[in-house]
Amino acid sequence: MTVVSLLISIAALIVAIIAYQRSGGSIEEMKKRVEELGITTESMRTKTADLLNSFEKKLRGEDKPAGGQSPDQKDEPPQNTA
Repeated sequence: MTVVSLLISIAALIVAIIAYQRSGGSIEEMKKRVEELGITTESMRTKTADLLNSFEKKLRGEDKPAGGQSPDQKDEPPQNTA
């Protein structure tokens, strides 16, 4: 069954390429678009990694605000209510 699926997918790929060429597209144009997509994907991957790294630092408390204390900290020590 797997072999039949592979043959069907290869045939579909060939038909898609033929249809693309008949509609005015060229293989060189397709290669160029795939390369551009790769560049775009790489830049998005880098931006996402930077954003996640920043988010992780904020969650772990490693990214301190400029004042040295986080906004939810007070100058007073916590009171014992027990």
